[in-house]
Amino acid sequence: MSFCFLMVLSHFQVEPLRKARAAGVTVAPTSIDLNLTLTEAHLSPKGVTFANGVALGWGVLDEIASETSACFEIEDGAAQKIQAFSELTGRVYTLFPTQRAPTMLVSGFPMHRIKGTDPWADTLAKVKALGPTGRVLDTCTGLGYTAIECAKTAREVVTIELDPAAQEIVRRNPWSQTLSGNPRVTQLIGDSGELIESFEGESFARILHDPPTFALAGELYSLAFYRQAHRVLKPNGRLFHYIGDPHSKSGANVTQGVARRLKEAGFARLQPRPEAFGLVAFK
Repeated sequence: MSFCFLMVLSHFQVEPLRKARAAGVTVAPTSIDLNLTLTEAHLSPKGVTFANGVALGWGVLDEIASETSACFEIEDGAAQKIQAFSELTGRVYTLFPTQRAPTMLVSGFPMHRIKGTDPWADTLAKVKALGPTGRVLDTCTGLGYTAIECAKTAREVVTIELDPAAQEIVRRNPWSQTLSGNPRVTQLIGDSGELIESFEGESFARILHDPPTFALAGELYSLAFYRQAHRVLKPNGRLFHYIGDPHSKSGANVTQGVARRLKEAGFARLQPRPEAFGLVAFK
């Protein structure tokens, strides 16, 4: 499994260093991979020297601290915002920091829950609801978190990403690095609504369907897509469908429509999984 070293910082890592400087501290704990691991940094009047030998001036660190909605890749003593514009969709993708794993903003919409939880805990809730085993279809790669987790128990995970711009964000996110080169993960680029038609019937034991919001990807909430999902599932297979907060007005409305179409597509039983903001459909 390949791993590419990245140095990525956000205001969550930099702000404590600025406070330590103000307090006269010369050595402070920090992280250079968005809190995946911890290390220490040496502070001086000029800036900070990290354990990997990289030195950054306070001006660069102040710039990072001022941007609370972005992560920065550090290279050659400079900070570059991790962001990409998609020529395919016209959308802007941004790596958005949290105190744990970052999420990705797609035209301002976060791809994970961040209120009262964090993106990694959100991922674990979805994967637990699915119970991945055998061959798994992950319809929307995003940052790759669900594919990474599913691959720990599944025989194979086939994960689909629509937009190459999203892959650029994945390449620069420390929390996504174990996706590339994972022998249990097959990555495809394309439209899930189209690619699912090419898969053989009854070829997946599980489907993890975590689409963008209805406003961004309404076709992935359609009866036609659900019929294809039912077709490619093995008998007794299951699909986890992330929808959104079932207690919100919009979430409740979308959930009702999704449930109706899943039943029309042939799914025999539905099980609400409110802790994962979705439901499980059984074939």
